[in-house]
Amino acid sequence: MKEFHVKKLIPSGDTISVEVPASKSLLNRALILSAFCKGEIELICGSFAEDTRVLLSALDSLGIKIAVKQSSIFVTGCGGKVPNRKAELSVGSAGTAARFLTVMLAFCGGDYTINSSLQMQKRPMDVLYLLEENGVKFEFLEEPYHFPFRMHSDGITASELTADTDKSTQYASGILLAAAAAQNQPLKLKLTGSRTQGSYIRLTLDMLADFGIKTLTNENEITVHPAPPLPKHYEVEPDISGACYFYALSLLFGTKVLVRRVKDSSRQGDMRFLELLKAKGVRLTQQKDGLLADGSGITGHTGFDVDMRDFSDQTLTVAALAAFADTPSRLCGVGHIRLQECDRVQAICENLATLGVPAISDGENIAITPAPIQSGKIRTFEDHRVAMAFTLIGLKAGNIIIENPDCCKKTFENYFEIISELTK
Repeated sequence: MKEFHVKKLIPSGDTISVEVPASKSLLNRALILSAFCKGEIELICGSFAEDTRVLLSALDSLGIKIAVKQSSIFVTGCGGKVPNRKAELSVGSAGTAARFLTVMLAFCGGDYTINSSLQMQKRPMDVLYLLEENGVKFEFLEEPYHFPFRMHSDGITASELTADTDKSTQYASGILLAAAAAQNQPLKLKLTGSRTQGSYIRLTLDMLADFGIKTLTNENEITVHPAPPLPKHYEVEPDISGACYFYALSLLFGTKVLVRRVKDSSRQGDMRFLELLKAKGVRLTQQKDGLLADGSGITGHTGFDVDMRDFSDQTLTVAALAAFADTPSRLCGVGHIRLQECDRVQAICENLATLGVPAISDGENIAITPAPIQSGKIRTFEDHRVAMAFTLIGLKAGNIIIENPDCCKKTFENYFEIISELTK
């Protein structure tokens, strides 16, 4: 599908009820631990998206035993001893696979050729500098410190490492996962930068605890111990990032939205987005079959003045809501999203301008002034979050075309099928 013409959503008054795929962040972390720790495990996850399929394919190339049956993934872990220590694999456009798998293989040792999509080749892999400092050798096949490359490692046995959280907290998470699965001794990880307490680092620590892995946190230092055998079962939550696009409708249309299987106790960082909705009058209630966002009676909302640093995946979603606000918005702390699937700051400013909404950025912050929405075509830059967030504007205003909607398959394969059902 080259284009998707977004129709106006006319709420019927009934509750909008949807289901979203498993959390990519949680499922891919669980897969990495399951594949490289010792034992057998069932990951109960429901549906999942392209990023996870990419990781599953890469793990298969390494000889990891995996079986997908109905709503579960069954994994036999290798205990830190990779079956195929000389392999060629691809991480596609999956950031979690790219960072977690590269770090894990560096810790385990072996000879690997790792390819990626053209989109991922544009994204620098700063963690490679750290791995190189610890004896890992790289032969870069294109641009230095980018994919694709060949990697030779005799294994990393360091007792102490340092990771900068400013560019990506996934580097720190990758080291924590690898240290638990591939080392026989504790490792102390020192965190630097502005996101040492980032939600995704906390998410990783929570998952390590779920898998019985002991950690000790002392300010910005984390000591992680070797992993015990895998638990028999682990249930993966729905993706809150994907759920937020639908929860946004509660504020945008003054309606009720239920996302099935979501719990208000979720530890995913994008739960912070729901706090923004609450501040605008949306009521959140835990139901037996999911979490309900009730925006009934809301007829408008003021702008946002918020630091997005710790739930930056929702910057685009907030920008879409800001276009319809009664007052200007300021989204702060988003400079690092320039280095994600695309320059998301540019994508926000350029696409809002196309729709007649003034948006300017100083590189770290974005200022948005609401204005009447014009019809237009959205450039997605092959970024799933651009496509999904700007669809919200189309649902409210109509006359919006999303270019290359298939990029959503990266994390949410049936997103536009659900949108089509809502607008019938």
